[in-house]
Amino acid sequence: MTDLTRLLAARGIRAFADGCISLLLPFYLIELGFDAFRVGAIATATLLGSGLFTLALGAIGHRYRRHRLFVAAALLMAATGIGFAGLSQFWPLMLVAFVGTLNPSNGDVSVFLPLEQAALAHIVDARRRTAVFAWYSTIGSLLGAGGALAAAAPDWIAAASHSSRLDALRFVFLAYAACGLLAGQLYRGLGKRIGEASAPEHAAPLTQSRTLVYRLALLFSLDSFGGGFVVQSLLALWLFQRFGLSAGETAQIFFWTGICSALSYLAAVPIARKLGLINTMVFTHLPANVCLILVPFIPHVLWAVVLLVVRSALSQIDVPARRSYVMAVVAAEERTAAASVTSVPRSLAAAASPALAGWLLTLSGFGWPLVIGGGLKIVYDLLLLLLFRKVRPPEESDADQR
Repeated sequence: MTDLTRLLAARGIRAFADGCISLLLPFYLIELGFDAFRVGAIATATLLGSGLFTLALGAIGHRYRRHRLFVAAALLMAATGIGFAGLSQFWPLMLVAFVGTLNPSNGDVSVFLPLEQAALAHIVDARRRTAVFAWYSTIGSLLGAGGALAAAAPDWIAAASHSSRLDALRFVFLAYAACGLLAGQLYRGLGKRIGEASAPEHAAPLTQSRTLVYRLALLFSLDSFGGGFVVQSLLALWLFQRFGLSAGETAQIFFWTGICSALSYLAAVPIARKLGLINTMVFTHLPANVCLILVPFIPHVLWAVVLLVVRSALSQIDVPARRSYVMAVVAAEERTAAASVTSVPRSLAAAASPALAGWLLTLSGFGWPLVIGGGLKIVYDLLLLLLFRKVRPPEESDADQR
């Protein structure tokens, strides 16, 4: 098994686990007796903790070989699942959420992301980079969709075993822990080339790319702050409050939105070749955010779901383009640090949003979090186009010269 295959397989396993848990998390916490605000607070804790760990990785990760970092992260994932399965009080769960790898969104916001991004960029050349990141995202989305569909399993488990729904949900968190151990086995088998890529003599913290990366991180932070209002766990909670959808019904919706996202990742490659990475990021993201803003104004569940599906078909095209862009415009030895710093928006900057969204949902079932999140994301799109349309990756500049 090649290093690329191992990384993609581990991504798929984690995505399946995240897809299932992100949907079941609010139902599990409600089953424990928590209200929407506490559900949002726990989601915030997961994102805040991931952000701080990601920042720490960017600062000191270059001192360690990636093998050790990958395996340590996988063991932390296993411990997170065990912690959630065994605890039921709010503050202990908050602590596990903060230090663990739980992901309340439909994307990857964990400490794994910068490690895998830097490793992928190291083992593929510039011509294949965007395509590899597209497949990386596609596999994550497809397996995440499968995980969302598997979120209906606790009801089946409870009926088949004559156990309580709460016990069935705890079993799912144990399965999440097992996925962490399985991913860890894949990481352990990575070749020497990946491990050496993170050795001190081959990697460095941000120096020459610092200003560029910090500007990108600020913009990505705005995007993710908006995205934090509509993380999958809270979107599932809103669908339950607004339309009375069960976990099984919501699982089917998220399965199809995940499939659409997976297909959209592949579309990023030809679009980026034609429009360039920045234009691809902006011109596909804008209409997706308009759809998001419109959803709360739709009174019928069918048309609300249609808008969510259309949004999912457009909103993720920018992901492989964004990851490829960051890896292209920074120095090779600074990629791990750059991936860590620009991954902060996927966690740290988004950390406050779920708690605010949960609070808004306790006040009104209208869907203000969707309107606010979509509006902030549109502002991000316009600023990204304005500030970075002239900062082009080397391969695009070379193509123009030819």
